[in-house]
Amino acid sequence: MNDQTPSPRSPRSGSSGSPGSSGSSGPSGSSGPSREPRPFHWTPWLRLCLAWHGAVVVGLVVGSFFLPFLHLLPWALAALLANHVLIATQALWPTSRTLGPNLVRLAPARCTRGEVALTFDDGPDPEVTPRVLDLLDEFGARATFFVLGSRVERYPEVAREIVRRGHRLENHSHHHPHTFSFFPPGPLGREIDRAQAAITAVAGRTPLYFRAPAGIRSPWLEPVLARRGLHLAAWTRRGFDTADGNTGRVLRRLLHRLAPGDILLLHDHGAARTADGEPVVLTVLPRLLAAMARRGFRGVALAAGEVADEGGEAPGDEDRPQHPEEAHDPGDADPQGRPLDPPDPR
Repeated sequence: MNDQTPSPRSPRSGSSGSPGSSGSSGPSGSSGPSREPRPFHWTPWLRLCLAWHGAVVVGLVVGSFFLPFLHLLPWALAALLANHVLIATQALWPTSRTLGPNLVRLAPARCTRGEVALTFDDGPDPEVTPRVLDLLDEFGARATFFVLGSRVERYPEVAREIVRRGHRLENHSHHHPHTFSFFPPGPLGREIDRAQAAITAVAGRTPLYFRAPAGIRSPWLEPVLARRGLHLAAWTRRGFDTADGNTGRVLRRLLHRLAPGDILLLHDHGAARTADGEPVVLTVLPRLLAAMARRGFRGVALAAGEVADEGGEAPGDEDRPQHPEEAHDPGDADPQGRPLDPPDPR
């Protein structure tokens, strides 16, 4: 294993999903650029929730007409409320797969090649994104940018530069509405379609992946995505770089137990600032890429062939392949020599 920080090198091409490839279009039930619809079915967990709802509704109807059952009405209402709480809990869990397929790790073949997916949300940003692109070029890394359609329309040249440098543009909604998870199917589809149209016009290819704003979604999102041939993509770990200006803490979150196949989340727009006023991502990214290189990991974009498993939960750390140097890389230290990813004291 090479323990030396790599010297800058020119960007290399790879099979991590060619941004120039054209997306197919077909019937989708949507007005924007689309791919062929993919199969959709409710997950077993959601089927159970629907059955639970049905049973409660029947119980309410029966209790309303038959006096002996009136005392059960409070219990039926409590059961209905509990079911809604369970659904809301899953909607607030970005890596959950109980509401539908959700890409939280790369395909197994990419894990064996030591690949780690780099993703950036909320751009493009005319000041930060070009500097992020320069850093990725310096280390020969590729990335996926989950962009907002409204910002692509506002900064089309920055979006084109992302594609020109060999990275992927994917859909992160048009306006990043904070109430996105409350949208019914119609508004959900329109928000996604507007972004699809804006990104396709600039990138020359139709996005394949969608990431929900803040990772929060409702059960209605999966059928909307399926009709458009889109796949939900979340992440394995994030740095919380929009909320924390401490670069050491952000980097520790990304490096702790980092393994091949992980999907990392950073932001090229809206990132927190350091004490010097620098966007956190610009300080964290080169240190992250250098640490990955020392471990033999390669930064890649999401590929067209990734498959999100259906049902179940996101794999835990115990299920992921462990790298020999994962627990602690002596080279991952702050300027005072303190390790950035110390072993978990627990």
